[in-house]
Amino acid sequence: MPTYSYACTECDNRFDIVQSFSDDTLTECPQCSGKLRKLFNSVGIVFKGSGFYRTDSRGGASTASEPAKSSSESNGSSTPAPSASTAPAAAS
Repeated sequence: MPTYSYACTECDNRFDIVQSFSDDTLTECPQCSGKLRKLFNSVGIVFKGSGFYRTDSRGGASTASEPAKSSSESNGSSTPAPSASTAPAAAS
């Protein structure tokens, strides 16, 4: 269950309370019966591990992490495929 923070608008009483998602929001201060407002804080997130990729949660060997085969390897040709870096640059 989540913990919510509240602050009174009249006496500045601040407190945290554990409430279910289905519980109603508190509206009355337990000390002075003033109006409460819900406080929103930043959430601390800690990412652990080597990285967060599509294949991290999958078990076993994955083909997505293997290098892709070029067309010259698949058709048995011994000549390398032309690369984009050897093509002449377009004039602008």
